[in-house]
Amino acid sequence: MVRRISIVAITTALAATPMGAYATDDADQRLQDIEQRLDRLETTPTIAPSESMSSFNPAVSLILEGIYTNLSQDPEGFEISGFPVPEDSEVGPGKRGFSLAESEFGIYANIDPYFYGGMNLALTPENEAEVEEAFIQTIALPKGFAIKAGRFFSAIGYLNAQHSHVWDFVDAPLVYQAMFGSQYDDDGVQLKWLAPTDSFLEIGGELGRGAAFPGSDRDKNGAGAGTLFAHVGGDIGFSNSWRAGLSFIKTSPQDREFTIVDLADNEAVNSFSGHSRLYIIDGVWKYAPNGNPYYTNLKLQMEYLRRHEDGDVTYDSDGALGLTNTASYDAKQSGWYLQGVYQFMPYWRIGLRTERLNHGTVDYGANNANLPISDYNPKRNSVMVDYSPSEFSRIRLQFARDKARESATDKEIFVQYLMSLGAHGAHQY
Repeated sequence: MVRRISIVAITTALAATPMGAYATDDADQRLQDIEQRLDRLETTPTIAPSESMSSFNPAVSLILEGIYTNLSQDPEGFEISGFPVPEDSEVGPGKRGFSLAESEFGIYANIDPYFYGGMNLALTPENEAEVEEAFIQTIALPKGFAIKAGRFFSAIGYLNAQHSHVWDFVDAPLVYQAMFGSQYDDDGVQLKWLAPTDSFLEIGGELGRGAAFPGSDRDKNGAGAGTLFAHVGGDIGFSNSWRAGLSFIKTSPQDREFTIVDLADNEAVNSFSGHSRLYIIDGVWKYAPNGNPYYTNLKLQMEYLRRHEDGDVTYDSDGALGLTNTASYDAKQSGWYLQGVYQFMPYWRIGLRTERLNHGTVDYGANNANLPISDYNPKRNSVMVDYSPSEFSRIRLQFARDKARESATDKEIFVQYLMSLGAHGAHQY
């Protein structure tokens, strides 16, 4: 039987045995003494250094973000034509002028040999703290399985699981804003399996409360939303690597409100109840000469999202006191973005992003006589350049030509800084 001996135990035993205590011909006796010392050490309860440090010294991080925004259109009038979202969604370019933007405070640590935990707070410019993530995760399940529970960003797609300070552009793609209101997170549980293969293969699923858009919060036992996802990837030679994925979300919103100007030019507050199913295809390709990204590297990234919703829409011409009418609703809409980021010299990168939404087919049933159906396809193009003097700091300049609104084109300029204080883990691929 092979005996497993910790490095700490071996070091301790050797240190306790003076090198001059034995002559060369007494080597066997010395080995016997070391074995006895190891036996005593292995029967003495100890705390592994990593457990001790994580218990009393968790990783604490603070991301400071500030931004200056110059817009040619009034941000209060921002909309994504043909894609109504709830009032509390984080869509649009934000406020004009200087802003603190959204800073983040995080604390993460191993809880014990079996669990890892973390919490991330978003500190908004309105002096409010929002819980973005607060979860526990297993670290000792066999066969490549892991379970996460709490509130967390879903592992669907590619960009969704990343915190905003990791993004290569100031804002989320239009399709993420239209389909998720910016990003999809939920309260629930996740099961993930990492295959023991040379190539990367990850399969998982989630059950959640379903309160986040495209769902809605409601008083319900059990899960209100579910996801499935699969990601594969690998290397091509020494210089290229890739990852691709498929994801699916299903949720059943009840009375999910959205505001739209009706055909009579009234501001109608409507609600949708039914089923929402969303499919995602994502892909990433990275190039670094001979696997060294320090001098130059290139990343290409794309995602395609398609949503199908059906059920009933209750049309209200003037809020709760106006005329209401409930009729069937069926909509199939989609969107995509494609971006490339090239580091042309150390510390400097340039990026291009193009994105489109497809209005698809929308049918309000009997309410087609009341509610407008847009045939406009929103679009946006962005270019950015950023400078990162270290892995803890970044300054970015971004220009965008935003045609999310059918009636106006917004010319946008952003100047952003991102500063990381404290411990900060490696970002995902």
